[in-house]
Amino acid sequence: MVSFIFRRLLQAIPVLFAVSLITFLLIHAAPGGPFAAEKAVPAEILERLNERYNLDQPIYVQFYDYLSHAVRGDLGPSFRYPGRTVNEIIAIGFPVTLELGCYALLFALLIGIGSGVCAALRPNTWQDYLPMTFATIGLCLPAYVLGPLLALVFGIWLEWLPVAGWELIPGDKILPSVTLGSVYAAYIARLSRGGMLETLSRDFIRTARAKGLPEAVIITRHALRVGLLPVVSFLGPALAGLLSGSFVVETIFQIPGLGRYFVQGAFNRDYTLIMGTTLLFAGLIILFNIIADVLLAWLDPKVRAETVYG
Repeated sequence: MVSFIFRRLLQAIPVLFAVSLITFLLIHAAPGGPFAAEKAVPAEILERLNERYNLDQPIYVQFYDYLSHAVRGDLGPSFRYPGRTVNEIIAIGFPVTLELGCYALLFALLIGIGSGVCAALRPNTWQDYLPMTFATIGLCLPAYVLGPLLALVFGIWLEWLPVAGWELIPGDKILPSVTLGSVYAAYIARLSRGGMLETLSRDFIRTARAKGLPEAVIITRHALRVGLLPVVSFLGPALAGLLSGSFVVETIFQIPGLGRYFVQGAFNRDYTLIMGTTLLFAGLIILFNIIADVLLAWLDPKVRAETVYG
């Protein structure tokens, strides 16, 4: 298992290099620049700014200079936030984004697994049709549609929950977490239902029932461990999607997370901020996928044997 993790980490190096190179080329190919403001900047000042931030060098020199600092953990100064580095901005915004992602994942797991298992236990009944109908609706409603709808209904019409901010009040976290986690709750519900239906029809479940084991024991101790394997394999992409999907949710609900900084950096052509957040999220996506693979191997002996010996 250690060699498997080490191989995956080695494979991450060229992936991160490709991500950094493509992102660097794309942001420099976009029209405008980090110092293009509404008020025209004198040519001599613009020249000094470009010289200060190494933007007067050829693009390959700029990329090498940025990469050489990034591998040492220095993501450079922000172009649009004077006196602040990208490391400082990430240290401020990422904990908020991570907290939002954890709340959304918890919501998605509770709702998704609960509804999926209930649907699998009573297939082709109203207990199956009702949660799967809501799961289908959840798949069809992206965050930029669901978020304003929830804010309109529960925040403005009913006045139950706040629609902006991220304070110590628990109510501030409900609407953003539900908005971000609803799509993934729908995916998890469908995966849970399919996995549990297949598991409940296997021979070892019929053997357990023939021995007279209580149905609750069969479900909790035998069926869930195998039936939820598709959910475990989905956790890696889900965690990555929750963090990257928070960009939209943070903008809708005015949450001071890293996603909001990234959106503002894209509008302001803040090259170093865009590069830093992109590399951070790319690394987290790789890390989450490795964790999901290790967890899947721990739960499934067949996968563990293929991982260790394959």
